[in-house]
Amino acid sequence: MLLLFLVFTMLISSCLGSVKINISELISMITYYTGISNVRHFQEQQAAVFLNIRLPRVLRGGMIGAALGVSGAAIQGLFRNPLAEPGLIGISSGATLFAVLMIVLEIGVFKTLKGNLGSYALSISAFIGAGITTMIVHRIAMKNGKTNITSLLLSGIAINALAYAFIGLLTYLASDAQLRNITFWNLGSLGGANWQSVSILLPFVLIPLVALPFLSKSLNTLALGESQAIHMGVAVKQIKTFVVVLSTMAVGASVAVAGTIGFIGLIIPHILRMAFTSDHRLVIPGSALLGAALLTLADLVARTIVSPAELPIGILTAMIGTPFFIYIIISERNKKHIP
Repeated sequence: MLLLFLVFTMLISSCLGSVKINISELISMITYYTGISNVRHFQEQQAAVFLNIRLPRVLRGGMIGAALGVSGAAIQGLFRNPLAEPGLIGISSGATLFAVLMIVLEIGVFKTLKGNLGSYALSISAFIGAGITTMIVHRIAMKNGKTNITSLLLSGIAINALAYAFIGLLTYLASDAQLRNITFWNLGSLGGANWQSVSILLPFVLIPLVALPFLSKSLNTLALGESQAIHMGVAVKQIKTFVVVLSTMAVGASVAVAGTIGFIGLIIPHILRMAFTSDHRLVIPGSALLGAALLTLADLVARTIVSPAELPIGILTAMIGTPFFIYIIISERNKKHIP
């Protein structure tokens, strides 16, 4: 069902926009360019828009939505808390900070990184930044080898504040051209997608999407508590490392190409748990599918609701996600009062 919903949203998003493409024309393009048919029932302009603008954007949006969704599900499973989310524990802010450092400074190690890695430099830099901030947050929250959830969230808030303070400082130092790029990171956007950006993002997203579902059984066991999981043979420290590294890879790369897009990793796993089950064998792959579908749908709304202008998708996800986040907080608070 989620797969069908994803296919539907991708088809609709590919068809709607300033250049209209109906389903029959879309099918004709697919069959013509795949060699199935020699008949053309579409215009050259439609083909150019679909192949060079819409399809890369839809694919990139789908990958980012899947990355954020699956990372959110894994992080929540690891910390056994529905409020844990990549953005709340410093992954997004760290990735953004290092991306902004790459944009503004372009000196020293950042210049060397860009020279050696080319187009991949920004993604690698964002991944490094996400990893560093996540390690700091995780270290602060550790006590006697165990992670305290309250400390995790509070330290995440503190590190986020510090990261955005440095981002503010870099914004003050930036030139006009750099300032436009920084604004892009802060608001989030899927605009400017091309096949190069899709190819850059693909390995960073594909590895977590393939690997994280294999940790589902261990995360189910971890829900019983760390001590119980250890007694049942789960390598808790290794699972924590794998989840944090894979989530950091997915979110860091997503931030590198699209900026900060909040709340997808928070609300998607929660929707699935409320609607279906808490079994991570279903929640993790389901979060990837639903995250891809909803971000694709959100991007469609963002680029059509104020047409011909485009609403930054980070604004839209924040407007939708914030009330849902408040709802989760109230729900969790009320549960604690139930005997």
